[in-house]
Amino acid sequence: MTPTQMWLIFGAVVAVIFLLALACHKKFTVKEIAIIGLMAALSFIAYQFFRIPNILGTGASFHLGNTFTALTALLLDGVSGGLAGAIGLSIADIAAGDPGYAITTFILKFIIGLVCGTVAHRVLHLHNQDKTQMSKLRYVVLVSAAAFSGLLVNVFTDPFLGYFRNRYIFGMPADITTVFAKVTSGVTLVNSILSCVCCVVLYLAIYPALRKAHLLENKK
Repeated sequence: MTPTQMWLIFGAVVAVIFLLALACHKKFTVKEIAIIGLMAALSFIAYQFFRIPNILGTGASFHLGNTFTALTALLLDGVSGGLAGAIGLSIADIAAGDPGYAITTFILKFIIGLVCGTVAHRVLHLHNQDKTQMSKLRYVVLVSAAAFSGLLVNVFTDPFLGYFRNRYIFGMPADITTVFAKVTSGVTLVNSILSCVCCVVLYLAIYPALRKAHLLENKK
């Protein structure tokens, strides 16, 4: 597939996801937009400067970029988290000259955010839990479960979409693509565990301060 075709597909993916985001999240406040932009920048930095690239020549990398996708979802909501990760990490791919990777990155990070946000705010009602009398350990477990939910889904969706990207966008042979998918699955699992730990630590540290400063709204 030519670079022009990759850019066209990437543009279509971005347009569809932004329309979906607007449909699901009817209004973004100025505070939310600022936090999304900041987290997108942090995702970019975490990917660029805290990673081991091209593991075993597969294109997969050990990195901490997904930390801020999950963190934004926990602090705000799933759509905001998905956009922060999708924007920051797809820009990182584009900066590296990889529009083909940016296509799947935009989709995958949006999925991470949506899942984390859904579990955090619609299933666990995380922003209301710290007001109860539950133990600190249980609260940490709930935060960890919310953070890891989307990251765990990514362990399966990343190699799955990566297989089709490598096979049909990059034109790799089927046998090589299958091997790459298996390696990617293991790398993604390690990334997910590391990102989950970082996300939980950061959330526990900054959520009380952001709430006290009235920068967050409680999720119902």
